[in-house]
Amino acid sequence: MAKITEVVEVPAGTVLARQGDAGNEFYLIMDGSAHVDLSARRRSRLKPGDYFGEMSLLDGQPRSATVVADTPMRLLVISAGTSPRCYARRRADPDILVTLSRRLRQAEQALR
Repeated sequence: MAKITEVVEVPAGTVLARQGDAGNEFYLIMDGSAHVDLSARRRSRLKPGDYFGEMSLLDGQPRSATVVADTPMRLLVISAGTSPRCYARRRADPDILVTLSRRLRQAEQALR
C-alpha cells in the first residue's frame, strides 16, 4: 500500500475536487470531514472511512461533484499513475468500468 499511496494533510476550506475538472486521484478520508456539492440543493457529508474520486480515476472523465474540506483533514491518496490495480482492471475490461461510471454520472445528473 505504501508504494501506491500518499498521506496528504489539508486545512479546512480546501477544495479537494471541483465539478467539471479533470481528476486523476482517489481519496480515502483518514481524519476530518468534508462536504460534497452535487448541485445547489444537494449536499452530503463525508467522514473518516468515506472515499471519493473513484469514478474519474476509473473512467478518465471530469469530476462529477465538488468536495470541500470542512475541517483539517488527513487523506490517503492514490493517483492514476501509481495505481497498478486500477490500471490493470481498466486494461482487462475497460468497457464495464466506463459503463458503470457513465450510468452513475447519469443518475447523479437526473437527481440534480
